[in-house]
Parts: sequence; C-alpha cells; structure tokens
Amino acid sequence: MPTPAASRPAQYRDDVDAADLRFELDDLSRPAVAALLEQHLAEMHATSPPESVHALPIAALRAPEVALWSAWAGQELLGVGALKLLDGALADAVEVKSMRTTAGARGRGVGTALLRHLLDQARAAGRRRVLLETGAEDYFAAARRLYARHGFRERPPFGHYRPDPLSVYMELVLEPR
Repeated sequence: MPTPAASRPAQYRDDVDAADLRFELDDLSRPAVAALLEQHLAEMHATSPPESVHALPIAALRAPEVALWSAWAGQELLGVGALKLLDGALADAVEVKSMRTTAGARGRGVGTALLRHLLDQARAAGRRRVLLETGAEDYFAAARRLYARHGFRERPPFGHYRPDPLSVYMELVLEPR
C-alpha cells in the first residue's frame, strides 16, 4: 500500500495540485528564478562534459525567441521551463529549454504540471511539434521518463545539434485540443 503523501519525505510527495500552481511568464529579474537557473546550469556542467551541455545561460534565455515561465505555489518558486521558437525547416516547432524544478518540488507533480503548461503554450502559439534535448546519462533518467509519459519519442538530432552519445533528442507531435 502506498505511503500517504503527508508522511513521506518532501522529495517523494506528489501533493502539488496543478490548480494551486501559478504560472508566470517571467522576465528573469527575480533572484529566486535567477538562482534556480544558475543552479541548473552548474549541475549540467557538473554532470556532462562542456561539449554536451546545451542548457542556456540567463542571457540567452532573455532572447526574443525564448519565453520562460516560472511555477509558483504562493510565494514559493517550484520550477521553471522555457520554450524557444525555432525557424527554417523547424518553424512549426518549439524547443523545451531549462526545464527545472526545485529540490523541494521533486516527486510532487510540479514537473508534470510545468510540462503540461509548456505544451499548452506551444499549442496556443499554433506550433505542431515540441522538440527537446536531454542527457543520456542516468542522472537524466527521470526527465526522460517524464517526457516519454507525455508522448515524446526519440528522434535524430535537430537544428544545430549533432550526434552525441551523451544526448537524447525527443519530439512530440501536438494534437489540437
């Protein structure tokens, strides 16, 4: 029998109700958001060699083709996620970038809610596909499972990416709602 959420350690709770989350299109000026993004970038560099790190620094997340949302429960930041508009042959797609939850939000459904929000934003923008790159190492297994549960399938590298044994490239074809 599953352990009740209230008695599980915080990192294993699944008690976040998506209806209680507030998603904000973020301008990256809040210290909590910047700190989470810096932590994300530092962990990516600690986990993978430089040539396999594709996380964007804050300056690149401020580019006009990138929109980043922060997820909040009251005044508590629980996660961030961005969509980058693609062009050329990929003009019908967006790329998920900098998807990250705080340590206290892990295992609580925040990543799922954040991903669903990003997918809804992509649909609302008229995009037909959502692409992403994530790591192939064990460290990224939970992320790959999350994406697979939402219908993402592995695909070859896209855009500027090249084959990399430490990267997994994924795609979701969006169905209209």
